Order: sequence, then structure tokens, then C-alpha cells
Amino acid sequence: MDRITVAEARKPESIGREVLLQGWVRTRRDSKAGFSFLEINDGSSMGNIQIVAPGELENYESEVKKLSPGCSVSVAGVVRESPGKGQATEVQATRVTVHGTADVETYALQKKRHSFEFLRTIAHLRPRTNTFGAVARVRNCVSNSIHQFFQDEGFLYVHTPIITASDCEGAGEMFQVTTLNLADPPKHAGRVDFAQDFFDRPSYLTVSGQLEAEIFACALSKVYTFGPTFRAENSNTSRHLAEFWMVEPEMAFFELADNMDLAERFLKRIFQDVLDRCPEDMEFFNLRIDKTVLETLRAIVGSEFVRLPYTEAVEILGKSGETFEFPVDWGKDLQAEHERFLTEKHFQCPVILFDYPREIKPFYMRVGDDGRTVRAMDVLVPKVGEIIGGSQREERLDVLQQRMAEQGLHADDYWWYLDLRRYGTVPHAGFGLGLERCVQFITGMANIRDVIPFPRTPGSAEF
Repeated sequence: MDRITVAEARKPESIGREVLLQGWVRTRRDSKAGFSFLEINDGSSMGNIQIVAPGELENYESEVKKLSPGCSVSVAGVVRESPGKGQATEVQATRVTVHGTADVETYALQKKRHSFEFLRTIAHLRPRTNTFGAVARVRNCVSNSIHQFFQDEGFLYVHTPIITASDCEGAGEMFQVTTLNLADPPKHAGRVDFAQDFFDRPSYLTVSGQLEAEIFACALSKVYTFGPTFRAENSNTSRHLAEFWMVEPEMAFFELADNMDLAERFLKRIFQDVLDRCPEDMEFFNLRIDKTVLETLRAIVGSEFVRLPYTEAVEILGKSGETFEFPVDWGKDLQAEHERFLTEKHFQCPVILFDYPREIKPFYMRVGDDGRTVRAMDVLVPKVGEIIGGSQREERLDVLQQRMAEQGLHADDYWWYLDLRRYGTVPHAGFGLGLERCVQFITGMANIRDVIPFPRTPGSAEF
């Protein structure tokens, strides 16, 4: 007898096999002919497998006929061709073992559909629903694809620290890490004395692994980091999380054009892998969540990304005749409405914007020859706008020091970062992709809290 998954049992080639299946009951219906039909799922696929449980089973009356949604079972039996419509196979049970029951009166996931808002309150149970099972499988596929892509491209995977003393973005929206007694912290000269803290200085949860990844890129050429990052922004929108996952490649001897080439290959690989490996889940999202997700992904995979300087983008937007909520002026960051106009209406394909005004971008981006712009890039896609942000990094020591001073940063806090420019500096570049933003785009899910297993948002850290 083979222990197999529901996904495997649903394949026609499994017909005739003696198998053991284990999972959770979705439905049970009893026949007047003295047997029951069970639908079970183990998370391996969107679809369930039908179990035919005959009345001759030893525990038929005492347990099988009392099964309800949420009960856990092991089923031994034979896979056979199903006479029912919409399913290739079913399992004729020879034994049904009940492991755990679920009270019909209190189990939250009964037949009726629940709102996503309600399901967020039961994050410990929502993976059992069709939608969140599909999200988990797509998220897994995307994560696996990310690693495979970079490994195939010759990158090394680097683990950068979660606890850091530096603010990569200079935004200051960071979670502080401390072991000090907050009720009575030690003080020196009227201020909290962080010299007595665990790390001997103010320390925080990282907002990005980029700066540390640059260290390894300047020794090992091509690296990427993929892990959790944190932002203490008190925002309750459908696009923000306090804890989220980022993939950030950094490449020595890469300039901006190389960076754009890599980002385009990267997105196309992820989207194609999802289409190839999660067809059933993607059909579900296309049917139930957003009827355009399949069309959108296929179009992106088959397109050539437009590369457009920021200055030209501002000119196009200014001449568009569109009424935007936010005015378009050179020197201001573009909003999602501007980015969506470019990708959905003007070009009707992904767009890579580059060469942004230096005043609106972080200190580490390379200043262009015109002195007014930096070699930044944003990859824009339909429906969401920016999905990747990156740049060629500033490799010139004097220019980097000047940029730090412009943005009020203390060079002494970044002495090690400056050392990379003192000893064997090279042109280098990199970008970042938020995993949740990517999964949200792929699936069409409206709220980013529904594409991460346990969303961390203001006031929410229970699970």
C-alpha cells in the first residue's frame, strides 16, 4: 500500500493502486443504499478526492456517518475510475481511521462562504479554505522559483542580519530592539544610555538587507538575500505590512542596463513558473478573484518591457489629457495612478522607468552625468504600478559622502559601507522585490494581508 497525496490520487495513472490517504474532511453525504461519500483534502491540490465509504466498514455507524467538515482521517483503499462528472478518480475505502473530530456547532469553516475580513480573525484555520490553500501553494511556487532563478544565474544566497544599527532607507520608520527596562531605562546626561543596552547602541529590525548584501557582492560578485524585513509605518492600508519578505540581489560589475535586463528575466521566470506549476490554483484565482490574472501574466511573459526615462514619462503624463488626483511635475515621485496609466493605457505593457531626480531617491543611488538624476529604476506592471525598485549603486567615495551629507546622514555610522569604496570599488547594482506584493499581483488578491500566512499590522500580532 502506497501513502500518497490527494493530488497524486486524482491522476488517472493512479487507478488500480492500493493507497493510504490522509487529510481533512470537506463534506460528507450519505446514500440510501447504505454507503457514504466523503470529500477529503490534504492541501496538496485545489481539488478534493471523493472517498466511497461502504456500510460494511467496522466503524461506519459509530464514526464514519458522524464525520463533518474539519474532521481528520486516514483512508486506506483502492483508486478507481470515477463514474461521476468532473473527477477522474475516486477511492473505494477499505478502512477509515478517524483521528480528530470537529464540533459542527463551533467549527468556523462550515459550507457558507466567509469574508476575507472574518478569515483574518481565524488565521489558524484559514489555510484550510480553498482561497488560502491556493495562496499558500502559489507563494511556495514563487519562493522556490526565486531561489531557482538566482541559483541558475550563478548567484550565492547570503543571509543578511535581521537586527541592524543602520537605516538603509533613511526613513526612520524602524522597530527598535532593546533589552533595557523600559519602565526605568538607564540614563546619561538626561538621555537613555544605550551604551548599557545589549548591542551597546540603538539597534533595530532591518528594513532591507541591501547594504550588507553589497558587502558580499563586492567580494563574491553576484549574491542575493531573501528574508523578512520590517517597517514601523503606522498604516492600515491594503498595501502595507509591518513584516514582509524581500528578495534583494546585488551584482558587482553591473550597470543600470544590466540591472534592468536581470529584473525583466527574473519577473518573466517567476510568472512562467507559476503558470506551469500551479495551473489549477491560477484557474481558481482567474475564476473567483480576478478574471484577468491569467491574461495579464501571459501577456507579461510574452512582452518586451519598455524602458523609459523619468523625464520622458513626466512629459507623456503631462500631455495625456488625463485628470490625475496628484499633479505631475518634474521632481516629484510618480504615484500609482501615473504608473498604471503608463502600463495600462499608454504602452499597454510593463515599463521600466529610470533616471529619477536625485532629491527623491536614497543616498546610495549613483548620480548621473547630468548631476540632476540618479541611476534608479522602477519596474512597473499593469494593475499595481511599481513591483521592483532598484538602482546602480554609487561607487565613488567622494560623491557618496556628498550624498550622505545632503540627506543628513552621519558618515561615521556607515564607515564600513564607505570602506567598500576605498578598497577595490567597482560599479555595482541591485534591486528589491517584495514577495507579498508579487504574490498579490499574481493572484489578484485585493489585500496584502491575505497573501502572507500571519499578517503583522498595527494592533495585530496575535497569531
